[in-house]
Amino acid sequence: MNAGSSSVLLPQPLLRGRRRPRVALVGRPRTGRSSLFLAASSAAPQHRRLLREGDSYDECVVDIGLEQISLVDLPAVDSLHSPGARDVVVLKYLLWGDRWPPVALHEDQLPEVSFDAPDVLVQVVDATALQRDLELSLELCLLGKPLLIALNRVDEARRKGVYVNSRALAEHLGVPVLPTVAHMGIGVSDLFAAALEVARAQQLPRIQTPSPHISTALEPLQALLAQPAVAQAFHVPLPFLRIQLAENNDYFLQELACHLPQLLPQVLAARDAAARLLPRPLSDEVHADRHHQAALLFENVSRFGGAAGAGRWQRLLDGLFLHPRWGLLGSTVVFALVLLVVFKVSTTLDAWTAAPLVEWAQEWQPGSTVGVVGRAVVDGLIGLVAIVVPYMLPLVLLLVALEESGIMHRVAFVVDRGFHRIGLHGGVAAPFLIGLGCNVPAISMVAATSSGKDRLVATLLLAFVPCSARSAIILAMGGKYLGGLGVFAIFALTFVVLTLLGSLLARRYANVAVGLIQEIPPYALPRWRPLLARTWERSSDIVTIVTPLLVAGSIVLALLGHFGADEWINLLLSPVTHWWLGLPVLLGVPILFGVLRKELSLLMVYQALGTIEIVPLLDRVQIATFLVFITFYIPCVSTFALMLRTIGARQACFSVGLSVAVALLIGGGVRLSLESWRLLFG
Repeated sequence: MNAGSSSVLLPQPLLRGRRRPRVALVGRPRTGRSSLFLAASSAAPQHRRLLREGDSYDECVVDIGLEQISLVDLPAVDSLHSPGARDVVVLKYLLWGDRWPPVALHEDQLPEVSFDAPDVLVQVVDATALQRDLELSLELCLLGKPLLIALNRVDEARRKGVYVNSRALAEHLGVPVLPTVAHMGIGVSDLFAAALEVARAQQLPRIQTPSPHISTALEPLQALLAQPAVAQAFHVPLPFLRIQLAENNDYFLQELACHLPQLLPQVLAARDAAARLLPRPLSDEVHADRHHQAALLFENVSRFGGAAGAGRWQRLLDGLFLHPRWGLLGSTVVFALVLLVVFKVSTTLDAWTAAPLVEWAQEWQPGSTVGVVGRAVVDGLIGLVAIVVPYMLPLVLLLVALEESGIMHRVAFVVDRGFHRIGLHGGVAAPFLIGLGCNVPAISMVAATSSGKDRLVATLLLAFVPCSARSAIILAMGGKYLGGLGVFAIFALTFVVLTLLGSLLARRYANVAVGLIQEIPPYALPRWRPLLARTWERSSDIVTIVTPLLVAGSIVLALLGHFGADEWINLLLSPVTHWWLGLPVLLGVPILFGVLRKELSLLMVYQALGTIEIVPLLDRVQIATFLVFITFYIPCVSTFALMLRTIGARQACFSVGLSVAVALLIGGGVRLSLESWRLLFG
């Protein structure tokens, strides 16, 4: 190994594929189980029934780093003390899956589909009503399954002045306890990472025994149930079966009477003997004892005080960005402010940089071929400055700042449900937001973090995300001539088209999707050095790729114009540019060169028109049509090259055809709509 290299030790064997553990979410009603499932699940979970009739459950595969789990959202369970019919069905699943023991094989309602018993249980408890949930925790500890506690709604508990010591609770129960705010995605990543570790270590909870006087009274009953015939018939842990029969669980008593009738009188006699030693009926005494243990545990791990002041502003921000109802509005406001800031800053920067350079270059009007080439080089560099400095760099800088501050991750979590509606997981939201800077790293991120349908559909849709180059063109031309409302309308149209295309593509490539857990990092103030470094990383291809292409494209366009060859290309493209889009014929070559880089299109429009003041050479309808067409037109060469590598030549070519069709359809539709509006309303 080289001195400068490093290695990462991976857990062996990796828990994925057939080795992935099955993790079941259990808990009382309204504790946040479904919110926890939604925070991690795929866009297309499997929806099945536990039995042919009755409650159903949802299940999907979830990627956690290099490993996986099968995540199951079970129906709610009120209690295992005198369980109702629905609770018994869930209890059977927890104990046996579809491998029912001899005592259950005679039943009429067998599982509708095969399913394995869970390897790990995650009990979701409500931190604002913890004592009631702790009774169920004490019961679940008796099932002989690895167990975790998701201490949910800790934010609400803190607002009410309730503080739960999760470490003390974990030590008492012998299980990991992870604080979460499921509907905001907080703590979800740590929870399921801990579930993997518990599954790997097969860590069992500490058995919570009844009080000594009850345990002594139940010793004869336990001796009877310790017989091999009982274990073979029931396949349940002895401490659990003892408590169930002590509490007069109808299901287990009936099965005992059916399969071991000779043992039933002895069990009933042992119950009666135990009851005579206790002040109350045996069932009531056992239940009261568990209630008392839960109350003592709650008192030992909880404290009460005023509402927390520390971290108040973080909670306020989370309420804005992660709230299920208001989070999307908060995210929209953030990006509206980003566009507004860029728009305002860009106007000033453009006046300081591009405008003086253009005024200086206008004095040079060469006639020779060498002079034309020289002027083309200058125009290319001026065009680069005019696009990159006022528009692209501020936009990329602000997007990176949102990532560094932790806001971008929260936006990705909030739009998760929206992405589910188009058949994708919200985890691809982060690449989509990065795609606002550049589609190339966004597609690379999708390839690294997703697979199957998610990767394919997300990659195809990313070709339509307005990268910083396209956004710069929209801001530069639209902001100048269409105003803020026009710019907003173009971005809103992009969102609508992405939603519709996503729905159509998800149906075209329908298959089982994999869930992805999104991390919610703490808020942080961006630091200038990392901020500038990442901004340069996102923009460095401007120097290495864009500048040569801009200059070369500028030279080619100038030479085509100098020798008159551009007229033939423009004529060939006139059915598209002039007849369908209503643009001047001479814009055919600039649109064609947009395949190399989107920035090239705007530069060549300036060159083809001979000025950067394109009004009155183009009216506002033509400007809007051009911007919409460029927004959806074929992605740049570097994006297409990466798509070839990640999704294959066939799908990459399909992406090109799709983008051309969408650009022509939407561009022509916008033109016809705006011209009709102008005719009707002047």
